[in-house]
Amino acid sequence: MQRRQILAGLAAIAASPALAQAQWSPDRPIRVIVPFAPGGSTDITARLVAEAISPRLGQPVVIENRPGAAGNIGSEAVARAAPDGYTLVMATSSTHATNGALYRNMPFDAQRDFAPISQTTFIPNLLVVHPDVSARDFAGLVAEAKAKPGVLNFGNAGSGTSQHLSAAMIAARTGIDVTHVSYRGGTPAVTDLIGGKIQAMAAPLVEVIAHVQAGRLRAIAITTARRSALLPDVPTIAETLPGFEVALWNGYMAPAATPAPIVNRIAAEIRAVMRTDDMRAKLAQQGSEPVGSTPEEFRAFVASEIPKWSELVRISGAKVE
Repeated sequence: MQRRQILAGLAAIAASPALAQAQWSPDRPIRVIVPFAPGGSTDITARLVAEAISPRLGQPVVIENRPGAAGNIGSEAVARAAPDGYTLVMATSSTHATNGALYRNMPFDAQRDFAPISQTTFIPNLLVVHPDVSARDFAGLVAEAKAKPGVLNFGNAGSGTSQHLSAAMIAARTGIDVTHVSYRGGTPAVTDLIGGKIQAMAAPLVEVIAHVQAGRLRAIAITTARRSALLPDVPTIAETLPGFEVALWNGYMAPAATPAPIVNRIAAEIRAVMRTDDMRAKLAQQGSEPVGSTPEEFRAFVASEIPKWSELVRISGAKVE
């Protein structure tokens, strides 16, 4: 009887989430691969989270940018990495929801090859134009595009990214003819937009808000269903096109076979920092909304997002060039 009680007690201890979580403590730096170029919304959020969780984990959390193929190159690297907690990826709605519908031969399975850790944020896209564009609002931009078929160049961070998909969806819903110009990341696209080499872009708000505030770009509309608290005077596209919504997200993931104690430890630290006033304030300055979900919640969320974005790809007619 006593032996059974001891065994039962040991089993209870092993099953305790807090103790199981405490079983893993990193003993060397953790690498987070951002599958896009530096300076974009995914990169900025990944760095904010990495900086915040590093002291809590007792090790440096280092960001490595590995762009290409709309995020597939960096994401594949993590899918093939050792499942030991030392190589993570900043997953996005592009890499883990949209790309499966855009690419005929994906180098990884968004659900099977990854262990979701925690969703970090929701991010709106902001439709912006170069100041030389005469349009002051969404209806005006549509009218200008219809008057000049194929003349307006819409930049994006790569074929099949949310920027590309947003613009393609706008074109499909309004019947306008625009030229899509793909870059290797959001930063070079924004640079060319400011320089007047392209005329418009539906970019993550964090990537263009400073340029809008400085007058280098003009804000036209927000792609989410609700207006942004950061730009309350900028209307949503849905106010002109009912039902239009493109809401981006990102979050940390590990290779699929990463042990639960490792995933749970990192997730707990992410959830803790996402609830701090400091993190909320930093994200609010960029127009992002903090989440901080559990691994189970993030897994269920991704599963629900895949068919949603696949349908958006079908409706928009977006294709990988």
